[in-house]
Amino acid sequence: MGEDIDTRKINNSFLRDHNYVTEADIISTVEFNHTGELLATGDKGGRVVIFQREQETKKQPHQQGEYNVYSTFQSHEPEFDYLKSLEIEEKINKIRWLPQQNAAHFLLSTNDKTIKLWKVSERDKRPEGYNLKDEEGRLKDLSTVTVLQVPVLKPMDLMVEVTPRRIFANAHTYHINSISVNSDCETYMSADDLRINLWHLGITDRSFNIVDIKPVDMEELTEVITAAEFHPHHCNLLVYSSSKGTLRLCDMRAAALCDKHAKLFEEPEDPSGRFFFSEITSSVSDVKFSHSGRYMMTRDYLTVKVWDLNMETKPIETYQVHDYLRSKLCSLYENDCIFDKFECAWNGSDRKSIFTQKVINDWNRLPGMWLWPEH
Repeated sequence: MGEDIDTRKINNSFLRDHNYVTEADIISTVEFNHTGELLATGDKGGRVVIFQREQETKKQPHQQGEYNVYSTFQSHEPEFDYLKSLEIEEKINKIRWLPQQNAAHFLLSTNDKTIKLWKVSERDKRPEGYNLKDEEGRLKDLSTVTVLQVPVLKPMDLMVEVTPRRIFANAHTYHINSISVNSDCETYMSADDLRINLWHLGITDRSFNIVDIKPVDMEELTEVITAAEFHPHHCNLLVYSSSKGTLRLCDMRAAALCDKHAKLFEEPEDPSGRFFFSEITSSVSDVKFSHSGRYMMTRDYLTVKVWDLNMETKPIETYQVHDYLRSKLCSLYENDCIFDKFECAWNGSDRKSIFTQKVINDWNRLPGMWLWPEH
């Protein structure tokens, strides 16, 4: 965030090999929960590492806090699709936290094909004094049970338990690039290159297709879906971005299949600013609603744009992020770095925007982070 901020030590206890970083340890996605207390990271090895903010910094929310490892679990394993002779990587594409309803936390994680729902809970007490089980958990001989006793809870060392609750699979032909939890806390959507599906959190064997841009003839395909997100307050509204740099706001009340958008956000192209790689760099890699729901923020290769939902013709703010890379686009194209995906995020107050760079092609390059105030 700046050179004046001290460099803090990183707890490396989550690394598979403490001597060096392997390719499986490369972080592919990050996500804070709604309070900022927990930070979940997914890596290319299919693992999710959850960090927790230190207790002393929780009481001072405006102070910069340190995060320590809270829990680590293997979310996805490599698979093989025998029908298509296709290997399915274990790399975590997205993580999304569900709004907290009780003491436990729930999160969704996905690789290219399968979405999983996980429960993260704490346990610091254990029951003792079972009537039908001994201390090791084995069933007693019923003939030896002569009196009934009331089990009691006794303190124990804090244990973080992560348990799988649902597996949502076999609904996407193409790779999943986005998942988003609806404000009704009952449904969520998942998006791939050509389709967006709506899921109920309690139903795993079926989903509803709400957006389908696949043409009858694939040779007529001109764009793909790159990201999708629900509105933070209106459960009927969603937005998805495309490789052409456009945003489409859809209203699920209008029709079951949202092929016809309610609003189209597209900035007119300036012919003088067009160059050879314009089509690649203009592709929107991420879109996020502000917490108020009034604005949207988009990220492409060279810029970050802020859109007002009431103005479709052009963004209200445009930030040049990687303008110095314009002269190096040929080299970036040759080593495929021009296809790197970038994410963006709003901070909690919507007064500032944090834009993060996610680099997964070359882990020797350090990701950058930029902070701008919202006007």
